[in-house]
Amino acid sequence: MKKTILVFLLIFNFGFSQEDAWVYFSDKPNAASYLSNPLSMLTQRSLDRRVAQGIPLDNLDVPIAQTYIDQVSAATGITVKAKSKWLNGLHIRGTQANIQALTNLSFVSSVKFANQALNSRTTNNNSENIVSKRMDVAENFNYGTSSNQIQMLNGHLLHQQNYTGAGKIIAVLDSGFQNVDTATPFQRLFTNNLILGGYNYVNQSTNVYTLHNHGTMVLSCMAGYVDGQLVGTAPDAQYYLFVTEDVASENPVEESYWVEAAEEADRLGVDLITSSLGYFGYDNPSYSHTYSEMTGNQAFASRGANIAFSKGIVVVASAGNSGATSDPYVGVPAEATNVLAIGAVKPDETYATFSSIGPSFDGRVKPDIMAQGQAAVVSNTSGAIVTANGTSFSGPIMAGMITSFWSAVPSLKATQVVQLVKQSADRYTAPTNLFGYGIPDFQLALTNALGNEIFDNGNVVLYPNPIQDRVTINLPSNQSAELYFYNSLGQMINQFHISNSETSISLEILTSGIYFYELSLKDKTQKGKLLKL
Repeated sequence: MKKTILVFLLIFNFGFSQEDAWVYFSDKPNAASYLSNPLSMLTQRSLDRRVAQGIPLDNLDVPIAQTYIDQVSAATGITVKAKSKWLNGLHIRGTQANIQALTNLSFVSSVKFANQALNSRTTNNNSENIVSKRMDVAENFNYGTSSNQIQMLNGHLLHQQNYTGAGKIIAVLDSGFQNVDTATPFQRLFTNNLILGGYNYVNQSTNVYTLHNHGTMVLSCMAGYVDGQLVGTAPDAQYYLFVTEDVASENPVEESYWVEAAEEADRLGVDLITSSLGYFGYDNPSYSHTYSEMTGNQAFASRGANIAFSKGIVVVASAGNSGATSDPYVGVPAEATNVLAIGAVKPDETYATFSSIGPSFDGRVKPDIMAQGQAAVVSNTSGAIVTANGTSFSGPIMAGMITSFWSAVPSLKATQVVQLVKQSADRYTAPTNLFGYGIPDFQLALTNALGNEIFDNGNVVLYPNPIQDRVTINLPSNQSAELYFYNSLGQMINQFHISNSETSISLEILTSGIYFYELSLKDKTQKGKLLKL
């Protein structure tokens, strides 16, 4: 007995003698040069997206200093696995001692071990944490129709108006896209030049069409096309395919791959990122997340996802399939503050019991919205149209529908797109831990987008909505406004003068409930409603 235990301990210790960590840098010494020449770090389409949404360039857009990367790479026993310009750091692997030695480099601000127990020995002040992937998919090889999963969202009404995603670009982050280049349901993509490229961050190659089948099924929800059997929710959008998931192991480096791919998606000018990957626990339990860490901006991938949203990209993530387990909560990156977490319902719009639930640890509504994830119609790698279960499919069904909606009103900002979609959902005024805000109605979202609640030029947005304590107002440049709040009786209860292009105001004084607002500029008035949680 003692010998057996000793052998196990030796194997365990040997297997995890190499630690994963992030090393963060203190600055970006070449920032001024890059910011004065933006095309050296971003494509024109990416710059155009920022201009359209009024998003300025900043140091987050600047690449990591190559000299810093080189010096860390040359350090004893250190392997660089991934990098993030947004978080100005590298994901590294090495022994604990070799990783800790990096703090002696003058440009290193801190080191964060994936193993939380080791962090008391470092100088790190960052708060990100790690997570476990879940791609639980139960596949049944029964033919079906895809009409229900689109009609549930009133997406067919947008398609009938020829809003099918044209002019928008989606980045898909997954485990592999096996046979997408040969299977019949995807040939329309290649015929119409809708696949723009991709990259495999796990193997550091351009090979994305072998590896694994999960991304194939995911992509088919948005882009698959077989007449009479399957029509994706964004059949005319363009796509980048990124492999960030290593199916051979559960390791926090996958979060770093995820952020690398998101940064590349930003550089290329994509409009929407969708990911049917979730993280909560790892092969090494010391690396795993806990529910208490689901606060919206701690985990590495969640931090990256929030930055992507700040750059004008809508980020969609599957909520997870742990609803029926002892750890039922939405994981990373779906738990992030500015990510749309998509839960799953059955074809009859009732809750699918596997779908991960909310709230987040800090009390935010999660999941955000729902789509069909049980008996979802997808393509497998042979091109057969089958049904499968999982939020892995409700996520891309929703991502494609959001993209088609955005193609109908392309001048909207990402913040406005997210808000309009939430407001159209059937439980918007009474969210629950199972459904979040519920199932969106995209025809209603389009009607609202074209109506009085959003200016035609798409310049004004109040977010978040619902709110907890504060609301932020984005105004057109060089304008001021008066903001009035009214209760359900039409009585004015608050007034604010807004003089800056982006202003955050406290609404802690308001009790929970629905309020109406009026935003008056010199030549326009915008009216709408806010839900105070």
